[in-house]
Amino acid sequence: MLHTPLTKLLGIRVPVVQGGMQWVGLPKLVAAVSNATQCVITALTQPSPMALRHAIRETRAMTDKPFGVNITLLPTINPPDYEGYAKAAVEEGVKIFETAGNNPGPLIKFFKSQGCLVIHKCTTIRHAKSAEKMGVDILSIDGFECAGHPGEDDIGGLVLLARAAKELKVPYIASGGIADGRGLAGALALGAAGVNMGTRFMCTVESSVHENIKQKIVESNETDTVHIFRTLRNTARVFKNKVSMEVVAIERRPGGAKFEDIRELVSGQRGRIVYENGDPDHGIWSAGITIGLINDIPTCQELLERMEREAEEIIGHISSLSVNPKAKL
Repeated sequence: MLHTPLTKLLGIRVPVVQGGMQWVGLPKLVAAVSNATQCVITALTQPSPMALRHAIRETRAMTDKPFGVNITLLPTINPPDYEGYAKAAVEEGVKIFETAGNNPGPLIKFFKSQGCLVIHKCTTIRHAKSAEKMGVDILSIDGFECAGHPGEDDIGGLVLLARAAKELKVPYIASGGIADGRGLAGALALGAAGVNMGTRFMCTVESSVHENIKQKIVESNETDTVHIFRTLRNTARVFKNKVSMEVVAIERRPGGAKFEDIRELVSGQRGRIVYENGDPDHGIWSAGITIGLINDIPTCQELLERMEREAEEIIGHISSLSVNPKAKL
């Protein structure tokens, strides 16, 4: 077994966390991942704090293992009731939270006051250090390879994780670019206490994502994603389809674009329908470049057992490499 600070803090077997994914982090998937390792429900997938309560109860009926709730604070047309979601989850007995996005301080303070463990996702070391000062227990270091929002500095995980090992005091996990045991072993070698995966869990048996989308992921490679919102300084990595390429074309027009110019194209509801009806060109949907590493649709249990086995084999191989002693002069 792979014992790390993450497995100790969360009481899990495999140092893997299922990330918060809008429209995907639903009870069936959460329970399946939780039964094998750690996972989170995506709060904002639920239309209200009360709906989140029901999702937590539904998940708890399917697993007796720990699971958490993700709350991401991002620019939106109509800001959600973040405080309501947070209070509802705490009142339902959730003790693990993942936060991300803008100004998480008040949420982190609330969760810590309730005796909860907080994982905060960052795309830069400077933001990670700020979160450390706020008292988070674990940091999730999100590299440029990730789905969703990679930040604006375009720094890959290899460099971010190496810097994290030198500069952070609390345990951290690698997020973005991880889909198999080799990625897990690599992250551990870089000092991470585990990994966070999103796109890989989209493509599992228990994921509610339509089978057509799962097959599209399997058939795609690492060049099949694109960044949108770059000119708006809110970069997001999504699957490269007709809609996302139309958004990119509008952003590249002379003089750029305003959000109003692309609002209808990037509607979250259109993206949600993609996962429901299986049409990959209906709207914008998130995908990381790990789609180049995904070639099957296993159960969550099969995926995590395979990752654990692969990582242990790779670590064992590295440990067996001989090191010639330095000659004495």
